[in-house]
Amino acid sequence: MAEENMTLVIGFVFTGLTDLPGLQVPLFLVFLVIYLTTMVGNLGLIFLIWKDPHLHTPMYSFLGSLAFADACCSSSVTPKMLVNILDKSQMMSLCECMAQYYVFGSSATTECFLLVVMAYDRYVAICNPLLYPVVMSDRLCTWLISASCAIGFLHPIIHVGLLFRLSFCRSNIIHHFYCEILQLFTISCTDPSINALVVFIFAAFIQAFTFMGIIVSYTCVLFAILRKKSEKGRSKAFSTCGAHLLSVSLFYGTLFFMYVRPGSGQDQYQDKMYSLFYTIIIPLLNPFIYSLRNKEVLGTLRKIIKI
Repeated sequence: MAEENMTLVIGFVFTGLTDLPGLQVPLFLVFLVIYLTTMVGNLGLIFLIWKDPHLHTPMYSFLGSLAFADACCSSSVTPKMLVNILDKSQMMSLCECMAQYYVFGSSATTECFLLVVMAYDRYVAICNPLLYPVVMSDRLCTWLISASCAIGFLHPIIHVGLLFRLSFCRSNIIHHFYCEILQLFTISCTDPSINALVVFIFAAFIQAFTFMGIIVSYTCVLFAILRKKSEKGRSKAFSTCGAHLLSVSLFYGTLFFMYVRPGSGQDQYQDKMYSLFYTIIIPLLNPFIYSLRNKEVLGTLRKIIKI
């Protein structure tokens, strides 16, 4: 019995969102439509920005980078989840599991830093419009995007590297719909305390640093908007910043409750709901939140449709 219990796990099975057989097909169809819409929305936005020279500005460069990060985040999770909904016997190897977590972690970290960069961009555009072309130069824009991607690339390497110190022999069942790192800790037969502490420290630092940057930027923007005499200018600025803050609130709120709150990783149902938001729902909403009321993007779309 002891030898059997110490058999090392080389693959994982995911329980998914629900065990009810009657919900499998409806869930598959719903998430298939969501995934296709997500990819069309994000890749379509990237195409529009690339196609129209008038959109080759810092704001749209950041928006295109955010759309790419969202597409990667959704693609790292949803296709495998769709397969798992139809066939729960499908296994994922340890290497595939780590690769899935790495792509998700890289995309989410990149998005955190892109959101604070976009907030700074709006701060300069609204608070110092005359200096905007000088401050937000093409060189600075490229550097900010590159730095966000570099941090996103490096950050999850730390957690993936630490995962190699763990061994899995208790169970090969993960009560989730993707390879979520906190769930891996619960089935490890090695003490994951160091891993959990590192995840908490990095998640708290990254979220606190970027979120405070966003709050400071938009606080300055809010005061600048209130000083505007033009009602039309106020309305446009509020509309733009309100959309950004909606996306930020949803993204950071679910990430915080998943990785930073006390006792995170304990309630499996709640964790699945939080994870659904930042892996699937946010990438779906972002291209519409940022571009649906954007006249320049809609104008470019109308031109392409007419052509």
